[in-house]
Parts: sequence; C-alpha cells; structure tokens
Amino acid sequence: MASVRKREWTNSDGTKSVKWLVDYKDQLGKRRFRNFERKRDADAWLVGAAWEVVKGVHTADSQTITVTAACNMWIRAAEANDRERGTIQQYRQLANLHIKPLIGAEKLSRLTRPKVQAFRDRLLETRSKAMAGKAVRALSSVLREAMRHGLIAQNVAADVRVTRSSRERAKVVIPTTVELRSLLEHADDDFRPLLMTAMMTGLRSSELRGLAWSNVDLKAGSITVSQRADKYCQIGPPKSAAGYRTIPIGPSLVTLLKAWKLRCPKGERGLAFPNLVGGVQDYGHLLKRIFFPLQIEAGVCDPKIVAGKPWLDAEGRPVMKPRYALHALRHAAASAWIKQRIDIKRLQVWIGHENIELTIDTYGHLIEDPESDWP
Repeated sequence: MASVRKREWTNSDGTKSVKWLVDYKDQLGKRRFRNFERKRDADAWLVGAAWEVVKGVHTADSQTITVTAACNMWIRAAEANDRERGTIQQYRQLANLHIKPLIGAEKLSRLTRPKVQAFRDRLLETRSKAMAGKAVRALSSVLREAMRHGLIAQNVAADVRVTRSSRERAKVVIPTTVELRSLLEHADDDFRPLLMTAMMTGLRSSELRGLAWSNVDLKAGSITVSQRADKYCQIGPPKSAAGYRTIPIGPSLVTLLKAWKLRCPKGERGLAFPNLVGGVQDYGHLLKRIFFPLQIEAGVCDPKIVAGKPWLDAEGRPVMKPRYALHALRHAAASAWIKQRIDIKRLQVWIGHENIELTIDTYGHLIEDPESDWP
C-alpha cells in the first residue's frame, strides 16, 4: 500500500531536518522510495505515480539517467549499428547544440510532455522552425532508444510536433526548360552524361555519385538504385527501403550513356560517374568546380547582392552566383513526369520517397496545376 510519512532526524550540528517520504511499489511490485521537502508535493507526486504504475509507464528515479546521458547512448547505438558518418555527425550536432543545452540535465523519469512542450517552445524562440522540428524529433528518437534499454516506460516526446503552415513551406524551385537546355548545351562531354541522368531520373546527388555501371541496364533502358555515396565518399546502401528502386530511361539518355561508358574513367567499383581516377566524386568538388561554374557560363545565374547592391569584381563587373543546387535537377525530373501525367504512386516510387504524403507535400502544387509553366 502506498503511503506518505514524515521523517525527522537531528543532524550532527544539533539542527533538525524533516522530509516527507513516499513509500510505494512500481508496476513490477518492487518497493520504491522518494523524498520531498513538503507534504503537499509528496501527495501530488504520489497521485501521478500511482496512475503511471496502473498504466505500466512509471519509471523510478533510481532506475533512470539524464537526457544528456541518454543522448550519448543514442549516438553510441548509431555507431554500433554502422550508421553513416554524416548521420552520426548530425546526431552529435543535434544533441550538443540543441538538446543538451536546454534540457540535458533533466532526468528521464522526471521528463513530462509539458516539459517537452516547453523545450519545443524554447527552441522556437531561438532557432528556426526547421531546426526546432529536427531537435524535437531527435529527442523523441533519444527517448525511443532509452525505452529499448528499459530506462523509461514511455516516450513523452512522441506526440510533440513543430508544425508549419502550408504558407511557411517553401515550394520547390524548378529550373525552366530554357535553363535546362542551356546547361546541357554548355556542359562538356564528360559532365553532360551525369547532368542529363540527373534531369531524367531524379536521382539524388549521393545516388548519382554511387551509381555503378552494373546497375545501368542499357538494353532494357533502366537504372536501378541499390547504393549511394555519402559526403565522405563512402559507398553504402540507400538511407531507406524506398531508396531501392528501378527507373526507366529513354532512348536519348541510353545513347548518351553508351558513348560515355566507352570513355568513362575505370575504377575498382565500376562507377558510372567517377572522378578522374575512377573513384567516388567529392560532392563539394562536383558543385564548386563543375556545376556552379557551368551555371554561370550558361547564364543560369543572378548577381550577388551585398548590402542591397550588386557585388562588383576588380574590373567593375557584377559577380554572378549560380541559381540552383544539384537537387533542383531532381525536382526537374519530377515535374517532367507530372507533366507526362504519370500517377502519383509511380511518382513516389521513382523519386524514392518513403511515403506518398511526402510526395504530395513536395509536388502537390504541380499536380493540382498540371498546365503551369514548368518543364
């Protein structure tokens, strides 16, 4: 039977101390104790603890750890499961920069949904909505890992969300047909195959950099995604099951890839778009030394603005900046498929989204207006 009783004792200096002891049993029948300075606090806590015991979601203070320790456990689990270096680095950044400073000292057993809500609100005061959402989702993942180790019985962050209205969600920016054509015309013979493949298949940059010739079926006219290259140029599997997919390619791309395969640099991995010595292309090099300069040469660029004015070079000419990241070519492929009126489920599969809701959120405005002016 749970109870609250008064404890009094005399200290070595002659002073007296008083505590209120909660004596109870958890859902496993194990006897537990907790001290409080005031009786009303002890009574209030016991009411909540008794409900948690009945529901089977109570965790005693003595059996738990802090949020900081749980974050460290979460990162170690990711390392043990051979998650990619980039993923582990992102976990560390989320933990060290956003979770630990705000809520790291809190014990998991004392973490409640209102406290997580308060954590979310503090994030929104000091971070962007996008970053706040990532940090809240990361905390939920931390708590799931703690549950797996039996340190808590429930995930109080599971239902906490950072919501953004449809107005706040930036619509994808898609290169126009004229821009795409200009890029292809100005690309050299060694970059044009990758560029056209990106435009016609919607592959992510990591998937393009990790694509092997063994997954390019030039007879059947298809490309299969079964691996990717991370930002450290390490080859690994796609990030999710949806990443594994086969995408049809047209005759023009098949012809271009046949010619490219004959002169493509050879390497032990048999990559379709390797660097000059046959290895994995560095993503930063691909952008800064190839794709960005190509856009400026092709006129797919805008003046760089500093303090409200165009930035000028030493000769007084405006400094230009590229208009798109490589990801924009993925959107170009998706928009072209929508223009061809493929069904939404096929679009989801070809683009490699985990669920159809993500596809609709990303491209729904194009589906609703199929006659709009995009490629």
